[in-house]
Amino acid sequence: MSELTKIHPADLVDLGSFTASHPVKIDVVYAQPQHPDNIFKAGIYRPEAKMWCHRELAPIILRAADICFEKSGYIFELKDCLRTIEAQGLMAQTDIVKANPHWLQEPNRLLSPPGKGGHPRGMAIDIILLTENGDQVDMGTSFDHLTSDPANNPAARSYTKLSPAVLGHRKLLEDSMVAAAKDAGREILPLPQEWWDFRFMPAYANTFEPVSDKLLPADMRVTGV
Repeated sequence: MSELTKIHPADLVDLGSFTASHPVKIDVVYAQPQHPDNIFKAGIYRPEAKMWCHRELAPIILRAADICFEKSGYIFELKDCLRTIEAQGLMAQTDIVKANPHWLQEPNRLLSPPGKGGHPRGMAIDIILLTENGDQVDMGTSFDHLTSDPANNPAARSYTKLSPAVLGHRKLLEDSMVAAAKDAGREILPLPQEWWDFRFMPAYANTFEPVSDKLLPADMRVTGV
């Protein structure tokens, strides 16, 4: 088995540094226990946590935001990207996850265990759309809508019992990300069970080591662990 490539601090980009130059906003949901989208109801991230992204994915997100804005006037609000090993561990320890252990189980896993998936490599991004006035665009479900019935999941890309407007919004977001990846000569995976999640293909992301807060400088750490 070949050795995994390490992700160094210099490989990570602060997505918040692009809000003045691109139609993007940052909302670090898991740093805010009372945030309406924080299903864990706990401060998983430090209050001052930034949104870090692998340097190879960041340009695709920014290009996709430009494409989407040019087509619709909608703005990308970025909800989560780098989710360190420690952050994934804290999520798994929350009451809501303990009450829904199937979220961590195959074949319909909705949460990755520590070190697994694109997020702990900064190679997965969660995105919603906002109007220029800052109102959320109707996408059919909230961000991070997790279900007890994976076979009937309204957040899934295959779910079509939605209005034409909602289906159009989902298509706009997905088409923008796919087009931006193509422009960059890369392939992006729109995660089938979550309309908001886009990531590098697992065959590529899994050649990298997951990121631990313990190996990041203090000012870059996602959690306080």
